[in-house]
Amino acid sequence: MTAGSDRPIRIGVQLQPQHADYAAIRRACARVEELGADVIFTWDHFFPLYGDPDGAHFEAWTQLGAWAEATERVEFGALVTCNSYRNPALLADMARTVDHISAKGGRGRLILGIGSGWFERDYDEYGYAFGTAGSRLDALARDLPIITERWGRLNPPPTRPIPILIGGGGERKTLRIVAEHAQIWHGFGDAATIAHKHGVLDAWCERLGRDPGGIERSAGVSPLPGRLPEDVADYAAGAEELYAVGTRLFTVGLSGPDYDLGPVRDLLAWRDRRQADAAPALP
Repeated sequence: MTAGSDRPIRIGVQLQPQHADYAAIRRACARVEELGADVIFTWDHFFPLYGDPDGAHFEAWTQLGAWAEATERVEFGALVTCNSYRNPALLADMARTVDHISAKGGRGRLILGIGSGWFERDYDEYGYAFGTAGSRLDALARDLPIITERWGRLNPPPTRPIPILIGGGGERKTLRIVAEHAQIWHGFGDAATIAHKHGVLDAWCERLGRDPGGIERSAGVSPLPGRLPEDVADYAAGAEELYAVGTRLFTVGLSGPDYDLGPVRDLLAWRDRRQADAAPALP
């Protein structure tokens, strides 16, 4: 059995903050929660990643503070925060504050999604040193203990142990950092690629004395290659392949200005069918 495969299925939606006004993003956020999604993500960039490169775009953490007030039930976060853009002690305080804002029932709902960064335009235009992929990963490994240590010193502390999600699939550094620090790993690729990365992550956990079942496995979902155009909203088939290799948090990305929720409905219906099939029969 794949590590952590007894976890429940969760559906995430990344509302990409590009090519839309904030009112549209806010409406999509509310609707995604109403539909029954488990997690809502933004991303941490300063410019659109596709479409018009100078199109409308909004900053991540300001949005997360607003989402903490605007939502009631869902967990939420950035997929993923760029470690390079903020002092780690400050980021810890920001996350703790948003955690408290979101604590409608006394328990916060923030997930601290974080990665080493990659989009060079963000760095250049905002004055950050881009460095190398290796130096950015070294900085992430250095800063994560600073973040968790700061959480222990803040008054008041976070309302709960804030889950850390780390995105990326590098086998020498990234997955080792996941094994050391994360409660959720987010990967990219088809089922065969994800299955291979799970094996590498499990091996790092064994080497470091970590239970691999303590790390929820997450991946992005898209329709399977070769499906007909009329099947474009059928994300369930892609999710089913990822499920078979141990993925349990499935995230679909939506871009503005329209935020078509068809894929979300498809994945939620698949989740509910899958969970019902897995439930033990009543005596």
